[in-house]
Amino acid sequence: MSAPDILLGLIGDNIAASRSPRLHELAGEQNDKRVRYDRLVPKDMGLDWEAIFDGLGAKGYRGTNITYPYKELVIGKLQIDDPLVRAIGACNTVIFEGDTPKGYNTDYSGFVAAYKRERGEAPTGRTLMIGTGGVGRAVAFGLIALGAPEIRLCDLDRSKGEALAADLRAASPETTVTVYDTPSEAANGVDGLINCTPVGMVGKEGTPLPADAIGDAKWAFDAVYTPADTEFLTDCTARGLDIISGWELFFFQGVHAWKLFTGLPLDEDKLRQDLLA
Repeated sequence: MSAPDILLGLIGDNIAASRSPRLHELAGEQNDKRVRYDRLVPKDMGLDWEAIFDGLGAKGYRGTNITYPYKELVIGKLQIDDPLVRAIGACNTVIFEGDTPKGYNTDYSGFVAAYKRERGEAPTGRTLMIGTGGVGRAVAFGLIALGAPEIRLCDLDRSKGEALAADLRAASPETTVTVYDTPSEAANGVDGLINCTPVGMVGKEGTPLPADAIGDAKWAFDAVYTPADTEFLTDCTARGLDIISGWELFFFQGVHAWKLFTGLPLDEDKLRQDLLA
């Protein structure tokens, strides 16, 4: 088989069900380009993630996406020009060019786009976010961009929550940011509920928040998209909340990554239809 026109990858754990290869292959088809998008799982390859990452540029990869649990770890290997992305402290998109790979974050822009598609200009209100890792950091800064007046953070590692809280306060002093020890306590009286942990994804079934703690919240978002109908979102749907599926974040982060990788146009409606077919 001839070499692809565009060679891309995804470094992460537990990504067998990822739809990212299909998204980028379809984007390539729209532009008469053959895309190869490889799942690069350290355990399966018998290598650590750094050994995989460090070899991609020499192998002809145009870029790679980075997912759990490497989004924060990769920062030290990248040139990051955008001060916002430096503040987020996590990258999910890397382009190989020049001496140093360049890092971007399309989780941030993808979350903002997903929120606006589902809720328009409706305010976020007080919002609880469970999980403050790589995707959580991006989503939290997305909440700042959406004007959230209060953000409550909860993480099994409280020090990670405190570190993110400090960064958010520095970026937006007018936003109230508080770290809680338990999701149920933090959920009391909030308008929005967000899961940015891997709980609920294929292989990590469950929910980060007991159903009886959902209370009177108005909307919910789950960063997990495989499956899209997580237990968390199913519980929230049953209580009448507006739902923002992790599939929407997946879609928009992928669209934004494609533009960074290639600069080529996309018919987003067609891409959405083809992915859902």
